[in-house]
Amino acid sequence: MSLTPTLDRFLAGMEYPATRDDLLREAAREGLGPDDRALLADLPEQSYSAAWHIRYRLARRSFVEGLSPTTAPAAA
Repeated sequence: MSLTPTLDRFLAGMEYPATRDDLLREAAREGLGPDDRALLADLPEQSYSAAWHIRYRLARRSFVEGLSPTTAPAAA
């Protein structure tokens, strides 16, 4: 998962510290798309000290999801 340029600019322009609710409120106000807002909504509820902290969380989640085993198709 890579951040969209819009989400990256949004995170860079946020004032920190910010909670997930702060991020979601500002994202809606700024008109971020539903996919970007969904990524923010999936963040753990906590206070984030900087944009890198959020980028790290999103990258980590993407990495873990990439390691998840996929279901193999059933043999016929």
